[in-house]
Amino acid sequence: MLVPLLAVTAFAADSDVKQRVKDVRELGKGGSASIPRIQPFLRDPDANVRIEAVKALVQIDTQRSLDPLIQATGDNEAEVQIRAVEGLINFYVPGYVKSGMTGSIQRAGSAIKSKFSDTNDQVIDAYVQVRPEVIHSLGRVASGGSSLDARASAARGVGILRGQAAVPDLLQALHAKDTCLIYESLIALQKIREESAGPGVRFLLRDLDERIKLTAIETSGLLRDHGAVNELRDVLDRSRSDKVKHAALTALAQIADPSTHALFKAYLVNKDDGLRAAAAEGLGRLRDDADGAVIEKAYSAEEKGAPRLADAFALVRYGSTDMSEFGALRYLVNQLNSAAGRDSAIAYLTEVAHDNSVRQALYSALQAQAATKAEKTGLAQVLSASGDRDTLPYLQKLSEDPDAEVAQAGMRAVRNLNARL
Repeated sequence: MLVPLLAVTAFAADSDVKQRVKDVRELGKGGSASIPRIQPFLRDPDANVRIEAVKALVQIDTQRSLDPLIQATGDNEAEVQIRAVEGLINFYVPGYVKSGMTGSIQRAGSAIKSKFSDTNDQVIDAYVQVRPEVIHSLGRVASGGSSLDARASAARGVGILRGQAAVPDLLQALHAKDTCLIYESLIALQKIREESAGPGVRFLLRDLDERIKLTAIETSGLLRDHGAVNELRDVLDRSRSDKVKHAALTALAQIADPSTHALFKAYLVNKDDGLRAAAAEGLGRLRDDADGAVIEKAYSAEEKGAPRLADAFALVRYGSTDMSEFGALRYLVNQLNSAAGRDSAIAYLTEVAHDNSVRQALYSALQAQAATKAEKTGLAQVLSASGDRDTLPYLQKLSEDPDAEVAQAGMRAVRNLNARL
């Protein structure tokens, strides 16, 4: 009689679990008022019940969901952690759970098969304030979560939420033996831009995985790690990969150490478009007056898009604010209308717009009757990141534009600029 008794007991236990899952689902339909009744289920001995509780909290998605979700990030079940992490991100980035890991989780026995969406460019606006406890919990999972998937998900979340306080956790995660986690941690560091983290990335500049190596090189450049200059030069000289060479010279151009001046001049006439572009960037940031004529000549002769855009950037860095038809600054603004050149143009314009004389020229372009929607929305993004108090009236006027998309871009820019100021 022992076997049938065990079977009955197991059946009863299974039925009890199913009932608790059903109860949680029903509670989830009650909105935020049901959260106090859902929260005890986060301590249920069965993982399926805890998963359902987290799903209910994510579905409710209110301020009151945050504390229970933070609690759930400490769970020892990978799927509970992942869902809690992405629920926290979803509060600040509505719709995120559809594109994160949980959007593709599939059960295969006791294993979880999951993957990220291909895009990794999400980041919250400057005006969005994230609770410190949220960043702390994500950082804790990134550095020591119950699975590599959970850690990678949390690392991505730290980047999206610009979680500067979790930078030490990201640096710890770089030492994992998992390429996905290392990659997500590097991208997060790029988004946060905490330059003191640069030295912690250097050991990956020679990683055997090319994607990790490329991302580490990019990260060193974005963090302006002057201590990495010699190693980046060595990578540039020794690598046979065009991708790695492009990344290394671009990183050196972003760091713009005076010791690399001759290197940039040599590569400015290279037959490779990407290397010419990186060299022009580097010379533009170094701003040696003797190079002005060299850059002008390169800009006039260049026929390829990327290096010509970089030449224009360099000329503006050298003081050119010419907005005539063939002027360098006008060329940068024109590229806001190009699908191929828009992202680079926004990055270049954001950098040069810290200069007041450049901003004054951009204000004129913003107000011009011929200004296109693409130019207005692009300049709104640029000025929100690089503007000053004198910028606000121009962005406020943009927020009243008859085109709804332009007006929305203007309002968003006003909020971001105010947050910066």
